Amino acid sequence: MKHYDIINNELVVSPVGAGAIVVASAPDAEERRSIKETFQLDDYDLGSTLDPDEVPRLENSKGRLFLIWKVPEPASVSGTVELGISTLGIYLVQDRLMLVRASGDVGFADREFRGVRNASDVMLAILLRTVRHCVGHLRVIRQMSRELEKKITTSMENRHLVQMFSLNEDLVYYQDAIEGNAAVLSKLRGVAGQFGFEARQLELLDNIVLENTQAARQAAIFASVLSGLMDARGTIVNNNMNVLLKNLTLINIVFLPLNLIASIGGMSEWSMMTEGLDWRLSYTLFSLGMVVIGGVTWLLMKKLINRGVARSQVTGGAPPSRRLTGR
Repeated sequence: MKHYDIINNELVVSPVGAGAIVVASAPDAEERRSIKETFQLDDYDLGSTLDPDEVPRLENSKGRLFLIWKVPEPASVSGTVELGISTLGIYLVQDRLMLVRASGDVGFADREFRGVRNASDVMLAILLRTVRHCVGHLRVIRQMSRELEKKITTSMENRHLVQMFSLNEDLVYYQDAIEGNAAVLSKLRGVAGQFGFEARQLELLDNIVLENTQAARQAAIFASVLSGLMDARGTIVNNNMNVLLKNLTLINIVFLPLNLIASIGGMSEWSMMTEGLDWRLSYTLFSLGMVVIGGVTWLLMKKLINRGVARSQVTGGAPPSRRLTGR
């Protein structure tokens, strides 16, 4: 647990137990007991802040403000860029603010924390920074999507397509978190007057609501574009593979007659077996035999294919009534 005080409109570290702002990251049993006593929490409220899948919400009772807030996690790069969403618990009781996370720290070095005067200012600064952090990650997702599009255009593997699916999944979680935070901001705007928010704080809260609304709209557009073009990108990969197979087929077509001519011209065993015949006659008979064998093979294969097509039409193409009655 870390404690901070507001001195000269800045957050500075204070001695343990004396700060107006308290940050708890992965609190142990003793720290949880202290948090519950100081901020009037029960096991359910504290457990909600440590649950990464908890839905954003706001509760206010007896002069206590309790927020479950979704925050973006720092981007991690391990072969691919991973973007996640975590839960932050915010408790405001009188002039004391508690921030609880299951993992990670909460920093106060960003520009949003300049000129803070009290715990309410710090809470609003956290909300504003979260919204801007989400917007920054949306730009990263858009950038990654464009880079993957360029790679997919010339790719014949599914690796980049799988990365695109993962990116689309991250974007869905971001969209859900932004929309959940929007509901919390709307409710906070309605109860802000009960907690003595000043006019400047209400104006800042209105700006946060506006920026979050714009972020939600932007996330919805990105999600729509990304999911809408997913099938098209898969088709591009298949088309690239078809072009490759077409080129390989053309190469085979070019070399097949050359291989046939070289094979016939190099048959010393056939010349030895037909030593008593004129070579022109023997090779003519051999060529006619190959044509006959090829024609018979072609007819047999065509007959088998037609029989399979007719059987599939009888079993699957006829109307259900005819299949059942035999007519």
